[in-house]
Amino acid sequence: MKLGLVLEGGASRTYFSCGVLDALLEEQIIADMVIGTSAGIANALSYASGQIGRNIQVAKNYMRDHRYMGIRHLINPKNKSIYNLEFVFETIPQSCVPFDFAAFAQFKGDVVATVTNLKTGLTEYLPVPKQGRQDLVLMASCALPLLFPVIEIDGQPYMDGGITTPVPVEEAIRAGCDKTIVILTRERGYKKQPENLMLLAARFYKQYPEFAKALQNRAQTYNDNMKRVFELEAEGKAFIIAPESMVEIKRTESDPDILESLYQDGYHVLKNHLPALNTYLEN
Repeated sequence: MKLGLVLEGGASRTYFSCGVLDALLEEQIIADMVIGTSAGIANALSYASGQIGRNIQVAKNYMRDHRYMGIRHLINPKNKSIYNLEFVFETIPQSCVPFDFAAFAQFKGDVVATVTNLKTGLTEYLPVPKQGRQDLVLMASCALPLLFPVIEIDGQPYMDGGITTPVPVEEAIRAGCDKTIVILTRERGYKKQPENLMLLAARFYKQYPEFAKALQNRAQTYNDNMKRVFELEAEGKAFIIAPESMVEIKRTESDPDILESLYQDGYHVLKNHLPALNTYLEN
């Protein structure tokens, strides 16, 4: 059996996923392929390196640090992101809460990030390098429209993979995963509504007409993707872990107590689902 682990993005909401990931590590449930979008895949690197507790340590110690995020970083012409990219993607993993690069390099599974190509308006799946720099691929997957600069990799312009494929479970299946564990950051039954912000973003990126079209269709794309995710669950190809509710949680939430609560929710949801998950994996 080849097991896929699929992660939705959602910025701060992914601290629910971090709790699930640490519980999976405790239970020694290790995927053969880890694939995800935005902060989902960024946080999943600590799963691949086997570092239980690392993600929540970052959240509690640094999310409210002025060096982490804020408008001043967005208007900084050298940064152009609500997040301080150098601090988040370099300083923290290299020195503040060290990432185990050697352990990640030894991870036997594939680690893949979803991105959206601005020229084509389509999803691409980029391997996260086991050696060398991972930050560029992660930044591209996390690059929220209007809140990040466009990230160029090999001459191609990329932004948030969640615009076109929020939950890349079908790519995991195409890659040969017989079963998948899908970690969502929205509750079951959630339907995304069209957002004025996406219409504004579409105008902002008008030089990329296909990407602008994808932004305009963001809500429908999300809802269609989720419909397919639950169809795969009914077919026995996906085991879904989802929060009870995310109604009150902001995308950029930074309160350490709220993030800790999200983390604990994810941890306990996985533990509560463990008998059913083990049955799913054994069958």
